Amino acid sequence: MKPATALRLAPALAFTLALLLTGCSEPSASSAPTASSTPPVSVSPSLPGATATDTGWIQLLIPMDDQAEDVLELAADHGSSPDVATWAKSLAKAHRSELGSLRTLLHRMGLPDTNVHEGHDMPGMVTKSDLARGRRLSGAAFDRFVLKELRDHLGHSRRVSRSAARSAGSVEIRRLAARIADARADQLKALPVR
Repeated sequence: MKPATALRLAPALAFTLALLLTGCSEPSASSAPTASSTPPVSVSPSLPGATATDTGWIQLLIPMDDQAEDVLELAADHGSSPDVATWAKSLAKAHRSELGSLRTLLHRMGLPDTNVHEGHDMPGMVTKSDLARGRRLSGAAFDRFVLKELRDHLGHSRRVSRSAARSAGSVEIRRLAARIADARADQLKALPVR
């Protein structure tokens, strides 16, 4: 492989590796990115340099955050202990702000706000069955459930964001991914201990 071809493929390969490490199945041959899709994608002139890596990261992080919001709401409504509830409210506020930034970029790229990972049971994503299980819990068991689900979410979204911070084509997306990865590190440190 020529060095120039390897450089063009590096971002897509890095993102594919990140998806595989987080448990997302590899795309089918008909939907797999090709070498011609790894250079900047002209989806929108308002987001120069955007690539398939940028698209993949945004389309993964939005559903991860959306589904984490469900656990955060449950923590507020279901009677978590005061320290868990306070931490969850702070995290929910940060996620709402983050989702606004992610959706703005998604729209600037000309992409629909659809969950391409609907129904996927991936590390870091809270499933409907997880939520149903959480609703049946109370007290310390409920707090442990909330903290475990959010620890998983924060850890996995931090990993994919660090990867996007290194591999995304758009400078704006690399910066946002780096900020999110740093925020996740702080959020994990602030996680109440049980």
